[in-house]
Amino acid sequence: MKHRLALLLLPAMLASASPASADTLTVGPGKTYALPSAAAAAAQAGDTIQIFPGTYTDCAQWNVDRLVIEGVGADITITGPVCGDKGLFVTRGADITVRNLTFKGARATTHNGAGIRGEGAILTVENSRFIDNDDGILGGLNSQDTIVIKNSSFQGNGNCIALCAHGIYIGHIALLRVENSQFTEQHEGHHIKSRASRTEITGSTIQDNANGSASYLVDIPNGGSALISGNQFEKGPKSQNRQVAISVGAEGASNPAGEIIVKDNVFTNDTGVATAFVKNYSTLTVSLSGNRFSGAVTPISGPPAPGNDAGASGDRHP
Repeated sequence: MKHRLALLLLPAMLASASPASADTLTVGPGKTYALPSAAAAAAQAGDTIQIFPGTYTDCAQWNVDRLVIEGVGADITITGPVCGDKGLFVTRGADITVRNLTFKGARATTHNGAGIRGEGAILTVENSRFIDNDDGILGGLNSQDTIVIKNSSFQGNGNCIALCAHGIYIGHIALLRVENSQFTEQHEGHHIKSRASRTEITGSTIQDNANGSASYLVDIPNGGSALISGNQFEKGPKSQNRQVAISVGAEGASNPAGEIIVKDNVFTNDTGVATAFVKNYSTLTVSLSGNRFSGAVTPISGPPAPGNDAGASGDRHP
């Protein structure tokens, strides 16, 4: 009888020992949580947080792993004071996805308040907008981290009040990947600054336009490896650095050396002065091919290096 009772109880015991199933937490008027921060405090690993239309004057710190934080519908804006003098969202858990949200007006006393401050491994941002923040996205604390940005837009971010802030500023991580995204009219800092060991920027639009005052369009200050392909670039007349569009190794090529490929891009120079499309401050290999230029453009400038001293293959003015 004792053995039979044990067998009958076993399924219930196993069920109680298994992990709790993931939940969907809803945020908005009439939903379970009024603010994203309340949902962040309740979230468990693997949960989905759905944020419904509205403007939320709030910040949230996401501490657990495998979260999906998504806007449901249109016009969902996160704004207001940042958490911990860091960001409107601070992601500390691993493998967090943020999608379909607008982050606006992030300010910190250090002048580097971010729409999203990424502090955990593996951050994916999709279909989101970053408007008038100190930094759009600021992240990268771990050399094994990956940050992927897809189908997102960055407008009017950046400053150089103290140290410069940027459209996105990524630290010493394994990989930054930017796909099919738009960067327009950043202020003073760079549109994209990446210290990642590998940087990939593909299918994106990066433009100063008439009012943008950014310095570089892309800054890869510590070298590494990179693929910059299929993008539309433009430097405008108010750029803080009208001589250079893409900078490589300006702060020392301390990343493991790899090939830097810049191909099949379109670059329009509206600065009114001659501009180097790529300025190589290092001895890294920088390979150019299939790029098209409009305006006064030098394809590449820098010290002799393989793939650099022989000129650019297939690059041309229309």
